[in-house]
Amino acid sequence: MSAYFKLEPELGLQPEQGRVRLRTLVFIRWMALCGQTVALLTAHFGLGLDLPLVPALFIVFTSGVLNIAQIATRPASSWLRNKEATMALAFDLVQVAVLLSLTGGLTNPFSILILGPVTVSASILSRRSTIFLSFLAIVAVTINVFWYSPLPWPEGSFFLHSLYLYGLWAALVFTAIFLAVYVSSLTHEARSMGVALVASQMALAREQKLSALGGLAAAAAHELGSPLGTMLVVAKEMKEELPPDDIYLPDVELLISEILRCREILQNLAAWPEEDGGDPYNIIPIVSLIEAAVEPHDKPEIKTRITSDFDQREASEKKGGEHPLVLRSPEILHSLGLFAQNAIQFAREKVDISIAWDDRTITLIIHDDGPGFDPQVLGRLGDPMLSSRESAPKEIESRKEEDGEHMGLGVFIATTLLARTSGKVTYSNHEQGGAVVEVVWPRQRLEVTVNNA
Repeated sequence: MSAYFKLEPELGLQPEQGRVRLRTLVFIRWMALCGQTVALLTAHFGLGLDLPLVPALFIVFTSGVLNIAQIATRPASSWLRNKEATMALAFDLVQVAVLLSLTGGLTNPFSILILGPVTVSASILSRRSTIFLSFLAIVAVTINVFWYSPLPWPEGSFFLHSLYLYGLWAALVFTAIFLAVYVSSLTHEARSMGVALVASQMALAREQKLSALGGLAAAAAHELGSPLGTMLVVAKEMKEELPPDDIYLPDVELLISEILRCREILQNLAAWPEEDGGDPYNIIPIVSLIEAAVEPHDKPEIKTRITSDFDQREASEKKGGEHPLVLRSPEILHSLGLFAQNAIQFAREKVDISIAWDDRTITLIIHDDGPGFDPQVLGRLGDPMLSSRESAPKEIESRKEEDGEHMGLGVFIATTLLARTSGKVTYSNHEQGGAVVEVVWPRQRLEVTVNNA
């Protein structure tokens, strides 16, 4: 989970920042207080039930006092931190529990409202807060089974068997547990998915900016080429006119050498977008795209081999033998670059990258001779915010990104970006050792047809 907390500040989402606005919580509490007051007055005066009205209204009044105190001490637009929101919901839960104990306990038709704070917590707060509130709700429900003031029903008109009360207690307890486990898990996954998708968009934006930077470098090289050429001609003419023993001759020769060096740098800048796919509309062979993705992560001590099953002798004999041409895709460059970086980082001696295709699919396989993926997390690779702390054996430590943080988010980003290109990613361990990442694209979806007419 460390990668999750490291990334959030970059996205503007602080892990300790509140997710509940005080104004919203105060408004919901005012609504609850109005409902409780109306229910008490209606039952006492409208239905003729002899309720302990003064103590009950006093409990309602305490919630109103808390609302006023919160509004007076801080701006209504402020956000409550997780702990503050948990304490506020815990107070609401206890307030409802005490109110129920004065008005019939679980025999009160409104006893289901005791799960309201748990539901709110499961939707917006942390799992720990939800578990705490669920435990508090179970305690409150249990107390209301045995210690409560019975509702003053008209004699002989209504009776609830104790077995029904125990069944209602069990239903509320299991519902609280369900909210704590299931709903909070779904909410946590949805929240993690949202953060990870934002990170995916940021990664894609970076690749697009790099592509634009490549085009800008080519334009700058083109525009500066002419002035430098003029300067070189003038400098050479000056050198020819100066006598061999002139004191300015070394300076002119230095000026010529520096101009030539500038021209060489600009030539490299102009060539870089073509070699590295700087033009986002450049159509290149699939193998060239893979080489462009892998090249920035090469290490001298690791032998990286890119192979293809393309055979020129059979190209004319099979429909799928023609070399696929694809667009230089920022999604593919970033994703394959991450997979290649991870493989090279954990490889002992070599990384094999093979590309194969037929008339229906294009398949890429990255295999390194490292320790492989931890079997405990292998089935969950590609999920957002996967933490490699679940790894057990130290000698088969789960893979991490180059900055040392857990790789769950990076793998999720790569999987998501490749999915945008219709690529399906699978992760496995090779029988002879090492990790295997396989990407399969529909050839029709990835290949670009070039019109030579």
